[in-house]
Amino acid sequence: MRYGYWLPVFGGWLRNVDDENMTATWDYSKRLAQRSEKIGYDLTLVAELNLNDIKGEAAPSLDAWSTAAALTAVTDRLEYMVAVRPTFHNPALLAKQAANIDNIGGGGRLSLNVVSSWWKDEAEKYGVQFEQHDDRYARTAEWLNVVNSLWERDGVTFEGKFYRVRDSVLQPKPLSRPRPTIYAGGESEAAKNLIARTCDAYVMHGDPVDRIRGRIADMAARRERYGLPPMTYGVAAYSIVRNTDAEAKAELARITDVKQSAAGYHNYQQWLSGTQLEQQVSLEDYSVSNRGLRAGLVGTPGQVIDQVAAFEAAGVNLFLLQSSPQIEEMERFAEQVIRPLNSSRRQPTDTVGA
Repeated sequence: MRYGYWLPVFGGWLRNVDDENMTATWDYSKRLAQRSEKIGYDLTLVAELNLNDIKGEAAPSLDAWSTAAALTAVTDRLEYMVAVRPTFHNPALLAKQAANIDNIGGGGRLSLNVVSSWWKDEAEKYGVQFEQHDDRYARTAEWLNVVNSLWERDGVTFEGKFYRVRDSVLQPKPLSRPRPTIYAGGESEAAKNLIARTCDAYVMHGDPVDRIRGRIADMAARRERYGLPPMTYGVAAYSIVRNTDAEAKAELARITDVKQSAAGYHNYQQWLSGTQLEQQVSLEDYSVSNRGLRAGLVGTPGQVIDQVAAFEAAGVNLFLLQSSPQIEEMERFAEQVIRPLNSSRRQPTDTVGA
């Protein structure tokens, strides 16, 4: 199991708590990234939105790509899974940008989380074309074709509905082999088919273990039909680890009190209207982004360890964690969950006749 986390580029993850003591600043992001790789985290997902959909449109949010580039230069081993929305990025230019960051990190530390945009207001406010759901995935398919081609070879010519390049050259190429990992998520048929055919990893919103197991089986079958090797499977989860079950439930009650703040509710309603989810969401889902509470990483260290083990048995390779306040809670999760799990896997076996 690999342990990743969402970089708090929005200043937190709780729509009902205004100040989470984790500011959307370069200083906080740098401190978090440098500390996280020392305590056992492997990866951070850097989300990309120009407006803040958690704390409200007027609140600060960090730019994903410049933040990731800067963090790569001041850390040693952390992988940066940077979100990229094809409607906001010319594919040839993004391929160049990503290859450069991959070289800064020494290879293997830059990956892409390809996201087909959902927020119409944000696109319009930034002068970007916004298309209907399946058209966005058609654009994404072309976009990935151009990016992959430029990473593989020079002299690329491509002409499609959305993009055209002629005799294009990209140097230096990425150091990652065969390419930087491409992650993507989605629950519509268009999304799942595209991801199974063109990506390396499937990332899912939080859900109970049985539902995640079924989704992994579905994607594995799609992948097999394309004759491609197995994928990596990641799950978003919000973690609350406390010494007692009562303490964990009290914290859960605090963060899901929707009466505290409603700054992000309008944006949340737009997200719902712009996506095609497999199921309805609740006000509790509204409280924490990406359905993180549904993963059930709430309870005592022993309870959370058991839940992590259940997800691993279901085929999950990666957790993408959120917590609040982030540094303090990630320290707790590392000490009480990651280290005990890693220790149990390193138990030496008895040697006969020793």
